Amino acid sequence: MKLIDKHVAFSRSGEEMPALLVIFTVASVALMLFGTWPSAVQASFQAASTDNSVLRGTPDTITPKSQRTAAPDFTLAEANGKPITLSALKGRVVLLDFWATWCGGCKIEIPWYIEFDKKYSDQGLAVLGVSMDKDGWTSVKPFLAKKKDDETGNNIDMQYPIVIGTDDIARQYNLKTLPVTLLIDRDGKIAIAHTGLVDKDDFENNIRSLLK
Repeated sequence: MKLIDKHVAFSRSGEEMPALLVIFTVASVALMLFGTWPSAVQASFQAASTDNSVLRGTPDTITPKSQRTAAPDFTLAEANGKPITLSALKGRVVLLDFWATWCGGCKIEIPWYIEFDKKYSDQGLAVLGVSMDKDGWTSVKPFLAKKKDDETGNNIDMQYPIVIGTDDIARQYNLKTLPVTLLIDRDGKIAIAHTGLVDKDDFENNIRSLLK
């Protein structure tokens, strides 16, 4: 599988650039890339942070019903072979999380999605995680078995279904970076498609709105 490559190439700055300008440029680029690029930048930044609550993404606006498009359907299998079909979840609000074991931003969000699953599943929320790891279950099974991420110390004991994505899924959902999280309404249409780290409180409020 090709999927999404975690390696990101950086161009080198001119050696003659003044030191302060170099520092400013590197810091600005690092902050910009963290929320959007599935690279080692995310992982190293997350490892240096001890308080995930201070990490906030950008807020979202729910797409009006008349402008929503249907979420591309797929059927993928869990580790035990059980097939999961997205369209079968119609009637529920679906939090569709595209993630990977190497994605620092993803590992910040996973505990939030575990929390949302516990709080809102009885109200009609269905959380589905789609791993975009290139080697599939080879990386994902050991990651899930730990239940606690070595790098961040975060809870990764996901009780909701986890499946492995494909190149076709990446094309259908136009995945170029990770994390990407969608909220799909009860009619199977995309209400929110967020690239990068979500704003936890804002995202939870949008879940509540769609559950009403």
